[in-house]
Amino acid sequence: MSAGPRVGVVVITHQRRPEVLHTLRRLRDLPERPPVVVVDNASTDGTADAVAAQHPEAALVRSPVNLGAVARNVGVEALDTPYVAFCDDDTWWEPGSLARAADLFDADPRLGCLTARILVEPEGREDPITPELRGSPLPGPPDLPGPVLLSVLAGASVFRVSAFTEAGGFSPRLWLGGEEELLSLDLAAAGWWMCWVEDMVVHHAASRVRDSRVRRRLGIRNTLWTAWLRRPAGGALLRTGAVLRAVPRDATSLRAVAEAAAGLPWVLRERRPVPYSVERGLRMLAEPQRHSRARRYVG
Repeated sequence: MSAGPRVGVVVITHQRRPEVLHTLRRLRDLPERPPVVVVDNASTDGTADAVAAQHPEAALVRSPVNLGAVARNVGVEALDTPYVAFCDDDTWWEPGSLARAADLFDADPRLGCLTARILVEPEGREDPITPELRGSPLPGPPDLPGPVLLSVLAGASVFRVSAFTEAGGFSPRLWLGGEEELLSLDLAAAGWWMCWVEDMVVHHAASRVRDSRVRRRLGIRNTLWTAWLRRPAGGALLRTGAVLRAVPRDATSLRAVAEAAAGLPWVLRERRPVPYSVERGLRMLAEPQRHSRARRYVG
């Protein structure tokens, strides 16, 4: 791939042929002309063949197994750009947003990740999580391009590849569902700044092809694992209590907690608490998260 463009795009997909083809049409029309890598997570609906036939401009990786979020790591390895934007198969970038991200990264070597404003289609309304990101209370240098974050949204973010690689990318153990939080904490612990940028925009037309109960189960499990992998004992206990109070009392939640408990030996072996400065920021976010309209364990 050409090393000329500053931002490459990685799209991961599984069993969503119409959605990913729509996303690729949108990416093909971007003025930035980013190189695009599609990692197909073992789809059986003809997704990979359709991508190869209709979008030869995109590099295609056919994974024989469903790698989940780790497919993004594979996509990054296939790129030769200093920055990488991630797309889910039902999201796409607004023209000019990738160029804006590249300019911000070029201007400030402290930045590890930039997260865009999400517009939900077809209405074009702001995603419910927007007020929480826009109003982030976290302190940071005054010359940063936007509010400081301690957890990003992978399908709406652009990463500095060197920072992404240094932090180890997405965890194979977490697979999918809230997988960004662990990566974000590792970026913060390494000294990288993450920001929300108002004038970067991603569009999201949520696919109906999803198992919401599986996503909820994995999200709860991974949130609990991340708390104990990276937070000091006091913070981990606080986060665990907050999660358990918020989840529905049903079989999906019970299974999630059981899976989290079963993984404790691994968690304790891999445990690496973040510095106090990061933990302090996480405690500042506890109250906004508790009242967030976007953080609901439903489905």
